[in-house]
Amino acid sequence: MRAVVVSILCSLASISAVGVSAADEAPGATAITVFAAASLTDAVTELATRYERETGLTLRLSFASSSTLARQIENGAAADLFLAADEEWMAYLDERGLVAAGTWIRPIGNRLVAVAPSGRARPLELRRGFDLLAVIGDGRLSTGDPAHVPAGRYARQALEYFGVWAIAEPRLARAENVRAALALVERGEVPLGIVYATDARASKAVQVVAEFPAESHQPIRYSFAAMAGRDRNEARELLAFLTSPAAIAVFRTHGFEIP
Repeated sequence: MRAVVVSILCSLASISAVGVSAADEAPGATAITVFAAASLTDAVTELATRYERETGLTLRLSFASSSTLARQIENGAAADLFLAADEEWMAYLDERGLVAAGTWIRPIGNRLVAVAPSGRARPLELRRGFDLLAVIGDGRLSTGDPAHVPAGRYARQALEYFGVWAIAEPRLARAENVRAALALVERGEVPLGIVYATDARASKAVQVVAEFPAESHQPIRYSFAAMAGRDRNEARELLAFLTSPAAIAVFRTHGFEIP
């Protein structure tokens, strides 16, 4: 069995350097390239390993923020499938004719939570105008950059809902994706972070201190689709597998919600 190749994309500045291009593939190659939101890393890697074992195909996985991946695709990166953490960045590609017709599906969801380093976490009572500065002290609050990362945008909506965004904004540690925001909390570099429930579940170094109510932000719905420029049977078959009952069960075990 050929191993799954996982490429973690680390910064917006390296978009052009790490993008997967058509020139990277040999003629007739059967590898399927999947661009997926960072929060899907564990579940999609597990499913990719299973799919390789069952089909003999090679999957190439790249994980980063949905915005980074969408812009790579817009700039010509050869992705067969795009698994975005929201609808906005899939719509961005769809408006540019880059989403294969009839393939866009929204199979899973997530929840937004606040996390603190394990061992020094105290429950956070979410209420209108709660004292955020009493929680973070002289530190910062990590989350995905609200300017382009879906998790950060949901975090901003939730903080606005509770009336503390004006206080939080100048104290943000703006991470390039949600896993990078989680890592800041794991390393104890910030006292508090806002991430997806699935990211918190995957880490033993953080503890959930609060769960944001669903009404405090837009619904968190992931968008999966095949890319128009790479629309082939192998990609559609993989997409069907990733949205099959067996795959949905795996997403559920990783803490994702099923709409």
